[in-house]
Amino acid sequence: MDSLILKANTALPRSLRKTDPSPEKYRKYRHIANQKLRTTLHRQSANSERSKALLKDAELLLPNEAGKMEVEGDMDRTWRISQDEIVSSVSVEAARGRKEFALDGGPYRAKYTRNGRHMAVVGQKGHVATFDWRTGTMHSELQLRETCRDITFLQDHSHYAVAQKKYVFIYDRDGVELHRLKSHIEPTRLEFLPFHWLLATVGNTGYLKYQDTSTGQLVAEHRTKLGACVTMTQNVHNAVIYLGHQNGTVTLWTPNLPQPAVRLLAHLGPVCSVAVDPSTGGRYMATTGVDGMVKLWDCRSWKEALRSWNSRGGNATLAWSQRGCLAVASGGAVNVYSRPSIHAPHPVPSPPPLYLTHPQPAKPHASVAFCPFEDVLAIGHADGVSCILVPGTGEPNFDSSEADPFEGRKARREREVKSLLDKIQPDMIALDPEFLGGLAPPSKLTGGVDPDTVPFARQPRLGRLRIQGKADETEDVSEDEAASERPEDPNGEASKHDRAEREKRKMRGKGKSLKRYLRKQRKNVIDPRAVAVREQLAKQRAERERARVLVESYDKSKSERPSALDRFHRGP
Repeated sequence: MDSLILKANTALPRSLRKTDPSPEKYRKYRHIANQKLRTTLHRQSANSERSKALLKDAELLLPNEAGKMEVEGDMDRTWRISQDEIVSSVSVEAARGRKEFALDGGPYRAKYTRNGRHMAVVGQKGHVATFDWRTGTMHSELQLRETCRDITFLQDHSHYAVAQKKYVFIYDRDGVELHRLKSHIEPTRLEFLPFHWLLATVGNTGYLKYQDTSTGQLVAEHRTKLGACVTMTQNVHNAVIYLGHQNGTVTLWTPNLPQPAVRLLAHLGPVCSVAVDPSTGGRYMATTGVDGMVKLWDCRSWKEALRSWNSRGGNATLAWSQRGCLAVASGGAVNVYSRPSIHAPHPVPSPPPLYLTHPQPAKPHASVAFCPFEDVLAIGHADGVSCILVPGTGEPNFDSSEADPFEGRKARREREVKSLLDKIQPDMIALDPEFLGGLAPPSKLTGGVDPDTVPFARQPRLGRLRIQGKADETEDVSEDEAASERPEDPNGEASKHDRAEREKRKMRGKGKSLKRYLRKQRKNVIDPRAVAVREQLAKQRAERERARVLVESYDKSKSERPSALDRFHRGP
């Protein structure tokens, strides 16, 4: 009996427990001398590769697959299929996504929650509404009677922020005003970073501001110096904010940098819309401008646009889906382009093959937004909001620990607490999020680094010149070569003496303040202060030399002066 109780309340040490075998190929860190650090890095690398393998195996067990429209004949096209035909062909549950909301007070902008269950709309004249679009349950409806420019949910549907005429206001699920953010003046666009709990705003003042919604503090405030901004989006992969400005540039911002991390001249006129592809980890970006051009960019190189074409009507609005489909709303119609054709480079300006189109004449579009985990596209226009079906745009499988469309009150509360505990600090936002947990590159000043393994951009100037064949090394003589040219001493006393003399001459005068000041000055820069100091040093050196000559001449004359004791001097 005692043995059973002991067995039930004890466990093997972690070092003796059975673990999965290590993967065959994973990154090794044999060059690290510290054994403890090397073991930790090996364990992390093995766990990462094991997780990737398990994730790849789990993809085979996913219950649902992404659908897509396909045609039977070679002459048929998917863009010729209307919404009525799609609704009659899909299931009853999927057909519920086709909705038309006729509203006054437009144009309207629409936003979804992360799980795609709830929807928020805001009209320019002050009409605000949040509801469950699946069941039609209304959460709150407000008539603010002032200009409203944007709306976004915070951590979930229980709180949302509205960009009103003068400030940003935060409301709860029932529409009760909770906060008025006076530091955000005349906002035009809102974005919420869910993993950092940051509310990013930009407005007519040209300031990008980050507000921590968990503590209420203003984390960062950046002056763009590019005037009023009406275009903003976020990269869900690395939480970088993308801004489109009136001079045609697109800038990328992080809270820890006072200047943009990337500045790109995208269009010849003002930028209308910017969107980032979430299916590729933020690799591709699409922009539109007043010049009527739609351009696709590769965020890895930031060179010329991969593909560009002219949109009919200009002032287009963009949105990417979870499966990499691009929606372009302009000229009284909404066009959807699918991959891989949208990502293929094309040197000549021409539109990619069209996947689906939905005409909406005489209805100026204000926004487009894909519903997460659903094949639904919400279009905000002057007469309300239209939801159309676009097969193959939503992710069919969801992670219930991250975003669950069917979560209840208890699950939502637990997820909110867990996300608050796992909140990422704003200083960790960067263009390359993979640098976290990695090793810093070796310093250029430390020895023992193979120069062939260091990239050309990180080489010192002499190294780059040596690679290019432009380095002048005719007079460079190393200490080993200089030592080999000296005569050998069997006892080694001369070499020790020479080494000591070299060290002594090397450190001579290093502690003087004037010499330290001169070492800081560049020899190839003409500085009046440095010239004056050099003249002063030369004058002091000349005075010391003159005093030394006088002393030597006095000693010599004193030694030649006759004395009474010279009679006792005994000659040789």
